[in-house]
Amino acid sequence: MKILLLGKNGQVGWELQRSLAPLGELVALDSRQGNLADLQGLAETLARHAPDVIVNAAAYTAVDKAESEPQQAQLINAEAPRVLAEFAARNSALLVHYSTDYVFPGHGDTPWREGDDVAPLNVYGQSKLAGEQAIQAAGCQHLILRTCWVYAARGNNFAKTMLRLASERDTLGVIDDQFGAPTGAELIADVTAHAIVATRRDPALSGLYHLAAGGETSWCGYARFVLEQAAAAGVKLKVSAKAINALSTDAYPTPAKRPANSRLNTEKLQKAFLLNLPAWQHGVARMLTEIIEKQ
Repeated sequence: MKILLLGKNGQVGWELQRSLAPLGELVALDSRQGNLADLQGLAETLARHAPDVIVNAAAYTAVDKAESEPQQAQLINAEAPRVLAEFAARNSALLVHYSTDYVFPGHGDTPWREGDDVAPLNVYGQSKLAGEQAIQAAGCQHLILRTCWVYAARGNNFAKTMLRLASERDTLGVIDDQFGAPTGAELIADVTAHAIVATRRDPALSGLYHLAAGGETSWCGYARFVLEQAAAAGVKLKVSAKAINALSTDAYPTPAKRPANSRLNTEKLQKAFLLNLPAWQHGVARMLTEIIEKQ
């Protein structure tokens, strides 16, 4: 089996290089080698490598910037996946693509199911939804995995920002009315590898799934957990977990509107692939251990 991975240096892409390597011949490309903004070049790359499985971990993810660059977001998040899907359909390949909870309207407090009505609040969400629809319309074998609040120990992330601010400032305020589940890139990568093997064996598993860690929290709850873990590990902080001020979304206006409810129901994924998705705290605690040990 030959696997073509696009976006190898992103948070999820980096972990996918590890999880996909045992499955077959892996060709991993960065954003320059597999440029999603160059549709002709992308088609040529696909023809040159002729993969059995395409894993698209590349995307336009600048949520606020997308409000002023809708065409670029549409190009990378919708038109490029269409090119991938059409190749997959012509060549009987499997396409794995990542999407987002931002396709939903973000109201209520019930975890979103795959079949719930979509209504993106911003340009980024609209472009990701268009990408999903393009893949489904192409009729290829696919795995579309919607996820939320993705993090990794590598690169910048919310936890690192909270640790830095808590060590520099005397006070810290974090939004407490947006809810989701922090989901580790390594969890996404491991589930992806498992799902690819299962779907190659049973093509009926092809489809749309929600993939997120277990449980839920707010950004404020996430921050408090990070500082609690750091303090227990001996990290010196000026702000304690209990001292974090809970703020409303209105306190931090942004160009793109954010959903208040990013919860994802993962029952379909767990049942189809016989998986157990661990509580979000497990992955975050592991990431923090790795970050703190490097300091």
